[in-house]
Amino acid sequence: MEKFIKLITNQKLYLPIIYIVVGFILYGIISSIVTKITSKYKTSGKDKRKGTIISLIRSVIKYLIMIFVVLGILSLYGVNTTSIIASLGIFAAVIGLAFQDILKDLLAGITIIFDNKYAVGDTIEINGFKGVVISLGLRTTKIKAFSGEVKCIGNSSFTEVINYNLSNADLFLKLNVSYNTDIDKLEKVLESMRDEIMGIDNVKDYKLLGVDEFGSSSIVYVVDITCSAMTNVAVKRSALKKIKKRFDKEGINIPYTTVDINIRK
Repeated sequence: MEKFIKLITNQKLYLPIIYIVVGFILYGIISSIVTKITSKYKTSGKDKRKGTIISLIRSVIKYLIMIFVVLGILSLYGVNTTSIIASLGIFAAVIGLAFQDILKDLLAGITIIFDNKYAVGDTIEINGFKGVVISLGLRTTKIKAFSGEVKCIGNSSFTEVINYNLSNADLFLKLNVSYNTDIDKLEKVLESMRDEIMGIDNVKDYKLLGVDEFGSSSIVYVVDITCSAMTNVAVKRSALKKIKKRFDKEGINIPYTTVDINIRK
């Protein structure tokens, strides 16, 4: 009985178990904190890289806790853990120096994802190069220009980025009408087109701004169409087509330059 009591009260028996249990509890607490912190960061939903980063952080935490638990258990059995820790420190320093550029890119990539600076499918401009993000990795970002070129940029090689997808765009249409146009009628016609304009893909809002200018041969009336970023060209074409058809139907004239040609015989 006395031997059994000595056995179960031996630190080498119960302390490793306590270390392991504490390690599991610590991992659970830290993992919960990481989840709460990262839940505050919103993503665009265009890729799943945020989940990958969270999983990576949890894995790093898990292995760090495992290392400390194993070192604690080894020290109980008389193993000199100081030399092991020193070796790990030297190894980490060598790896850090050898791959410092890669580590910079990795950290920058994590920052980009958590700060939601941009995502795959966004139109951005970095260092004067504008295009659509086709790939967002932990080390590099690939951008495809509208003319077809693809540029691969290290995530740590830039500090500023212009993202054209973070807000809507305002499309100001300048409509030229003849001076004999009844402005009240013009505004009623344009207001009656609200449902048509709002029915165009990616249009968010439609407002009449009023007469903007008295031109040399026409009155310039401006309307504001709010649309999704980078869709203003397509929206403009659709809106002008609808407006031209309505103007023809309502008898609203759009002035144009005419040229008289006299042929002498």
